[in-house]
Order: sequence, then structure tokens, then C-alpha cells
Amino acid sequence: MAKLSQDDLLAQFEEMTLIELSEFVKAFEEKFDVTAAAPAAVVAPAAGGAGAAAEAVEEQDEFDVVLTGAGDKKIQVIKVVRELTSLGLKEAKDLVDGTPKPVVEKVSKEAAEKAAESLKAAGASVEVK
Repeated sequence: MAKLSQDDLLAQFEEMTLIELSEFVKAFEEKFDVTAAAPAAVVAPAAGGAGAAAEAVEEQDEFDVVLTGAGDKKIQVIKVVRELTSLGLKEAKDLVDGTPKPVVEKVSKEAAEKAAESLKAAGASVEVK
């Protein structure tokens, strides 16, 4: 089988519908045991149209937990931030002092909810995005 150049591959992808491209990406991920989340996000805006926007708004599977305020128990919040991130004391304090800041990024829904509950229990105000 002859190797296809990058331009040849791109030409083939341009001819595919969004559904075909989505199926290809899933097959690629399964075959090579990888995740192609970033390229999929780039493809949808380039395709344009309302259908592409609806296709791209699929169920979110990665969440960020953003610390929006430390509350009255700042030391407790710093301790929880250190547990969640394995940051040092100074880095965790700087993160808490510089709110709003993300504490954990690109985690599962369950992990994001657990982190948010821990931070809320310590007295912090958080936002899950």
C-alpha cells in the first residue's frame, strides 16, 4: 500500500461528512488506543454551519473545577487544594490567593464533583465548568 501524503489525507477528510469523520475518529481512537479530543474540536468550527455546531455540542466528558473564592477558612481550602493537586504549600497558597483559578482541569464528571464537594466542605466557593 502506497503511503499517502498529509495533503492527500486532508483532501480525503475534506470530502467526508461530519458523521463519517466522527466515525473515523472513533475507529482511529479504538485502533490505536488514543483520544483525539483536540483535533475534533478544531474540525467542527472549520466545517461551519448550524449542523456542525449541534454536532460539536455533544455531551461533555471533561470538566474543570475553578476556585472562585476561599471563604473564611483559607487554611482549610489550601489543605484541600494541596490534596487535590499535589502542589507545594506556596503554590497552593498562591492558587487560593489568586482566585478565580482552576484547581483541577480535564477530569471526569465524578472526579470534578468530588473535588468540588471537598472544596465546598472546606468553605470555598467553586464552579464546575
